[in-house]
Amino acid sequence: MVQILLVDDEIYVTESLAATIPWDVLGIERVHQAASSLAAIDVLDACDIDILVTDIRMPGMTGLELIVEVNERWPHIRCLLLTGYADFEYAKKALQLKAFDYILKPVDDEEFLKCVSAAMDSLKEEWEAFDKVHQLQYSRRTDFGVLRTYLMQDLVLGRHLSVQVIEDKLSQYEIMLRTGQCARMLLIQLGKHFSDMDYHSVSLIEYAIGNIAEEVFAPDFYVWHCKAPHDCLIVLIEENWNLLADRSEDEQKHLLRATIETFRKNVSNYLKGEIYVTVTGGFMFPNELPAVYQTGIRSLYWNQQEGMHTLLYIEEQIEQPHNSAKLLEGLYVHPALTHLLESRQWEEAEAKINRVFGKIEEAGYTREHLYELFITVTSAFMYTAHKQGRFITQMDQSGFDPLHAQKIVQSFSSLKEWVFSMMNKLKSEWSASEQNAKSYVVKQVQELISQDKGQELSVKTIADQVYLHPVYLSKIYKAETGEGLGDYIIRMRMERALYLLKDSNKKIYEITTELGYQNPQYFSKMFRKHYGMTPHEFRDQ
Repeated sequence: MVQILLVDDEIYVTESLAATIPWDVLGIERVHQAASSLAAIDVLDACDIDILVTDIRMPGMTGLELIVEVNERWPHIRCLLLTGYADFEYAKKALQLKAFDYILKPVDDEEFLKCVSAAMDSLKEEWEAFDKVHQLQYSRRTDFGVLRTYLMQDLVLGRHLSVQVIEDKLSQYEIMLRTGQCARMLLIQLGKHFSDMDYHSVSLIEYAIGNIAEEVFAPDFYVWHCKAPHDCLIVLIEENWNLLADRSEDEQKHLLRATIETFRKNVSNYLKGEIYVTVTGGFMFPNELPAVYQTGIRSLYWNQQEGMHTLLYIEEQIEQPHNSAKLLEGLYVHPALTHLLESRQWEEAEAKINRVFGKIEEAGYTREHLYELFITVTSAFMYTAHKQGRFITQMDQSGFDPLHAQKIVQSFSSLKEWVFSMMNKLKSEWSASEQNAKSYVVKQVQELISQDKGQELSVKTIADQVYLHPVYLSKIYKAETGEGLGDYIIRMRMERALYLLKDSNKKIYEITTELGYQNPQYFSKMFRKHYGMTPHEFRDQ
């Protein structure tokens, strides 16, 4: 709502303007009046004024002094000055004080409308510019959220990135964590209260939880939060050593626990629902992140299966001895499962998983073995999907929810059925993605050739432009179109030559150059091979 304030010690002036000007046409919804500068300041304090129209000569505080006060306290307000001919020097002074414009008295309605309209236009331009900046900032934050999530996915799923690349990305995405420092991980799963919400509502809750984490842990900790691969939230925290360096280890530990407890309480109070929080021990970021994530997910799933703790510190749990690692080592023996999936060796990957299932079945498996296998295989699936720029939950949302995962690992047969079902989905997804990529490459190549303006065009130069090896590009093109890429280039040039010979008056040597051939004799030979006659014979017939 746009509001204007009219100030003049001659009350009839402001009353006349308030009564006669068509304010609704100007887009002004509320008109205020004041008989002095001091009264005007009271109105400015109480209301959101956008435009101020003030007389110069007023007892006590002049209109110029009022403008100075407004510039200091309300710089967004557009100030217009009412002035007579005798006060013109004051009007120039007002413009120096950044008054928007001045209006001569006695006030002419048409001039007044024009002046106020200009002030309104100026306000709208400023608001639009502000909106654009706000939208850019919002888009930037949104983009950062996506980029931060992708980086987290890369790191927790074990993608190898150099320390320099990680540090560059942390800086670019405004993540305060530092490499080579001790960090902790919180894995957060929504409780049953949130289970009936739709996807959009859950996303808002997760966003709110991340914001609460940032507010609660700052400034004592640096925070990085986003969605984890296994359909839960991940919060990495790293102590701010500038603030905590002088505290003892016990004091730091006490602060950490108190802050986590405050975080849980705030989520419960503000969002009216419970969350499960699993806290890992300290680890070196980012080198130990993948292993710690695997441990954290295993503990989160297992804790929910037991239904015991809403807050679990992994380092306080007594590790139960088991032989899961030995039974599952077949997944890591070269070639590892992730390598087979990434290189699309589907039959070999299925055989490897089958052997592991056979091994744990022979050994007499426990529920923990099934959880271990589930987490290990799904991590490989997630890594493979992530390499394609996809999230595995887009293929199967429920399977990666810890609450639903409990049903999957209830029996050996249900887990095995689900794993191979996901394998088939991953295979289909990859095949479709690969097919789309090939079709896109073919389209790119054909566009490049259609734009050929006589430059040196060959399979190699085209391959360089689409960032593929010439041999691989030739295979893709032949498989997709049934025609060799070299043959297609020649055919397109010959069709272009035919058009130029028939529908233009260009000399044959000019056509030769335009098509990218350096030697007219060679061009003539290629044309004859394609059409059974020379360019001269075609043009003469």
